[in-house]
Amino acid sequence: MVMESVVVLSAILLVIFVIACWALNVIGMPGNWLIVALAATYSYFMPDERRLDIDVLTILALFALAALGEGLEFLAGALGASKAGASKRGTALALVGSLIGGVAGIFVPVPVVGQILGPIVCAGLGALVGAVLGEQWKGRDLDESLNIGHAAFWGRLIGTLGKILVGCVMIVLVIVSLLIH
Repeated sequence: MVMESVVVLSAILLVIFVIACWALNVIGMPGNWLIVALAATYSYFMPDERRLDIDVLTILALFALAALGEGLEFLAGALGASKAGASKRGTALALVGSLIGGVAGIFVPVPVVGQILGPIVCAGLGALVGAVLGEQWKGRDLDESLNIGHAAFWGRLIGTLGKILVGCVMIVLVIVSLLIH
């Protein structure tokens, strides 16, 4: 009876930590990969004969979903900037700017909404500023640089939202896997 309680508590803690890792996606951190690591660690340490286990196929599916989420984020950001004609320098600075903006966005002084939307919007703004600076450094005129920055902003925003949605699917997969075993 005590062991069963420990198993249930472990599963509940896993779900809580998985959701916390998912939230890290908002600030540009590898939350989906942390979900894979948590699920794999849980599966490794949970005895196979116990309820609430996660199997190897679920771990592989989570891995594939995490890779898909990263691909969506990268491709949307890169395609947004490159469609507008970004240079490698502009694309690289857009990436750096988006990471800095995502972390800075945590500190937006609007309760609750600021901590959720701040990192997403600020990551996009960081991509915009980085792309503009990169293109200006490359010698492009301001209008062209701003056009590329605008595309980098929307690409980053769409990519991040895609990665967050994939993370939601991963959370559901973990919960379903726990319940069907």
